[in-house]
Amino acid sequence: MLKFILLGLLGLVVIFVIVVATRPANFRVSRSATIGAPPAIIFDHVSNLHKMQEWSPFAKIDPAAKMTYSGPESGKDASFSWAGNSQAGEGSMTCTSAKPGEELDYRLDFLKPFKGTNQVVFTFVPNGDQTAVTWTMTGTYNFVTKAVSLFMDCDKMCGPLFEKGLGDLKGVSEAEAHK
Repeated sequence: MLKFILLGLLGLVVIFVIVVATRPANFRVSRSATIGAPPAIIFDHVSNLHKMQEWSPFAKIDPAAKMTYSGPESGKDASFSWAGNSQAGEGSMTCTSAKPGEELDYRLDFLKPFKGTNQVVFTFVPNGDQTAVTWTMTGTYNFVTKAVSLFMDCDKMCGPLFEKGLGDLKGVSEAEAHK
């Protein structure tokens, strides 16, 4: 009887490993919003890492997180790192490319709770007196994060936060545009 139980457990482990191994290796989360402000104003709120803390939903997860800034205040090579509670984790974000009023690219490195590197891109497309802003994060899963993704969907976790952040970005940008 014990032999059949052990074989059954081994079979479950093999099936689990196969399921995890066949999961997609990449993920993508993207949300967009239309903001009633010119691209330059919105770009400044996303490019300036100090101003980003005013609207980013991730900064609100742990307001007591230790923040350290380095490099320029905004644009290419601007960087900050954080160390927060178990929900905020620990990591850093660095601007790798800045095309004023058009696009910002960031490298997002997580140290805790899981190590990983993601790419974050903000695009700004003017349309009359409004701007379409898209916030996208892409990354690669390793075996452990593939297993976690069976139970925690990155799009369902981060998507609503991106929507909240874009809403708050809309508020601060439109307030500045209408001064």
